[in-house]
Amino acid sequence: MEVLDLVRDYLIDQDETIKKLITLFLNLVMEIELEQQTGASRYEHSKNRIAHRNGKRRRSLKTKHGNIELEKPEIRGKPFHTVIFERYSRVERSLINAIVESYIQGVSTRRIRTIIESMGIEGISADTVSRMAHELDQGVREFLERPIEEPVIYLNVDAVYLKVRDHGRYVSKAILIIAGIRADGLREILGLKVADREDESFWLSLFEDLKERGLKGVQMITSDGHKGIQAAVMKAFPGTSWQMCLIHFLRAILRNIPVKS
Repeated sequence: MEVLDLVRDYLIDQDETIKKLITLFLNLVMEIELEQQTGASRYEHSKNRIAHRNGKRRRSLKTKHGNIELEKPEIRGKPFHTVIFERYSRVERSLINAIVESYIQGVSTRRIRTIIESMGIEGISADTVSRMAHELDQGVREFLERPIEEPVIYLNVDAVYLKVRDHGRYVSKAILIIAGIRADGLREILGLKVADREDESFWLSLFEDLKERGLKGVQMITSDGHKGIQAAVMKAFPGTSWQMCLIHFLRAILRNIPVKS
């Protein structure tokens, strides 16, 4: 749960991202409702069709993360009914948890089905649930791979270790966090990953991913005294300064000073 809470806090800090992913999911839900009410999917020729699509109109929904704009479908000659606007608040927390789960390991189809059924929508096929899970994972993946557009002057890198339940056992996992200070002075979390270990190869891979996303302008990197981070910095950012984080520096000093002093 500590890992989930950490990732949840990180994602919620990216308010626009959360709103975008909620919008994506709810539009998919209305697409399912539309298929049920018309008797056919988009462009499908079916003898079961009972109505035709008639475009979409924008409709605002208030969430805990601010207002979002949804694309509410229309049906030719009859009203389109959706449960979203009256039942969304019941499943908001479950949906955020599904997004967090997707960030860490990919969302489960069981969780998606539970959310949909909690909204009162029944009879969803396994293929449809699988498609929705895939779409949500894809939305999270786009966020993880988003371009870094502003120059980043400083990088702060660190890892925290938490006990995680993994296949029936509690094991220690490293939560790797990279924060950047941009040229305009703003701080931005650039990456957060759960790993089995913290070593040079993993940090180097993380740094290279950031560079592929457009990371540039780095002048100095701060971290604890981990040798793997230092080695990865030298390989990924030649010519960039490294220094020990002040907090970790003070802790290292205090470990070598007698308590009486």
